[in-house]
Amino acid sequence: MNIVLTTIILFVVFGVLLFMGVPISVSIIVSSIVTAMSTLSWDQITFITMQKMNSGIESFSLLAVPLFILAGNIMNNGGIAKRLVNFAQLFVGKLPGNLAQANILGNMLFGALSGSSVAAASAMGGCISPIEKEQEYDPAYSAAANIASAPTGLLIPPTSAFIVYSTVAGGVSISTLFMAGYVPGILMGLGCMVVAFIYAKKMGIKATGRDKSISVAKTIWDAIPSLLLIIIVIGGIVSGIFTATEGAGIAVLYCLILSIIYKSIDFKGFMEILLNSAKTSGIILFLISASSAMSFVMAYSGIPAAISSALLSVSTNKYVIFILMNVILLIIGMFMDITPAILIFTPIFLPIAQSFGMSDIQFGVMLIFNMCLGNITPPVGSVLFVGCGIGHVSIEEVTPKLIPYFLVLIVMLLLVTFVPGLSLGVPSLMGLV
Repeated sequence: MNIVLTTIILFVVFGVLLFMGVPISVSIIVSSIVTAMSTLSWDQITFITMQKMNSGIESFSLLAVPLFILAGNIMNNGGIAKRLVNFAQLFVGKLPGNLAQANILGNMLFGALSGSSVAAASAMGGCISPIEKEQEYDPAYSAAANIASAPTGLLIPPTSAFIVYSTVAGGVSISTLFMAGYVPGILMGLGCMVVAFIYAKKMGIKATGRDKSISVAKTIWDAIPSLLLIIIVIGGIVSGIFTATEGAGIAVLYCLILSIIYKSIDFKGFMEILLNSAKTSGIILFLISASSAMSFVMAYSGIPAAISSALLSVSTNKYVIFILMNVILLIIGMFMDITPAILIFTPIFLPIAQSFGMSDIQFGVMLIFNMCLGNITPPVGSVLFVGCGIGHVSIEEVTPKLIPYFLVLIVMLLLVTFVPGLSLGVPSLMGLV
């Protein structure tokens, strides 16, 4: 069958099923089977689909995903967020709109610890929103700062997104990806802080300072145990003391011990955390399994090559191609969650990027940066909905305040796309590239 027609069948069936409200993993499997029926027999399709779904999650490194999810959930319920908020206030207490600034910096820290943008938006927003309300902050301003900065944790390691990408991209070094995410993640956070600062100056929101009832020494002391987690996990992975999966297991144990010390978790609460983590892990791993079948169907049908040829027919200029890829990925991010987007579109766009000299490490950072922006945009922006719920504002109220953040983050995305040193600088200094 014609490759163009095969491509149309795959994405039309997939899109129609999503529009009908069919779960994304089921949509992936059904659209893959329908597409494969044009070239393979039913017996072949059944055997190959089951085989690819099984092999897709038969990876030791993927064990890190449910473990990091569990660590993030323990942390989200372990009293860590408030300590990080107080710590962040030490650095931004004198800035206009300091509570929003603390929210952004807190999201960078908590997101780096939990690896979850939704957890960061929920934990940090839950801590700071009541204080901002007391000080009569504009709710839309507060919610926008929380929403825009929450996805920084998807770039600042440790993060499951890089682990998933590493598996799909053919075993790219996880430790190198982790190091590559630091500068883009910090840039993303700083961009949000600049927008929040300008907003605060414009709206006349003055600095209120930090909570003076807590001493600087105690604030730092309370935050050190949480911050040590980053040093232990990332340091151990990068130095080769343990793998990413083993590091995830250590993170779970460390967070659990910390929560017990803080007396912020009981047995019943821990059982609920285990159940929620199992549900989330099951969804993600089934998505990875289903996407492995779709990846085979796309490769067998020649779809990545067809899309590559279509892009190259538009232009052979790498700058034009990279911009087109970003536009497509931004649109995809608006309608698709990060995990299936990584699984489906990495095999399509990575070879194109590499043909123009972009490394698999830089492409991974660019791809996930795009998905970070998708987290804060409707109609599927999970962080957008969580942030609005926490901040008690509607999407219509917060959207005008989010637009400047989005524009600044687009600029940061373009810098990451066209300045390889932002992604590769730290790994190069550490001898990982």
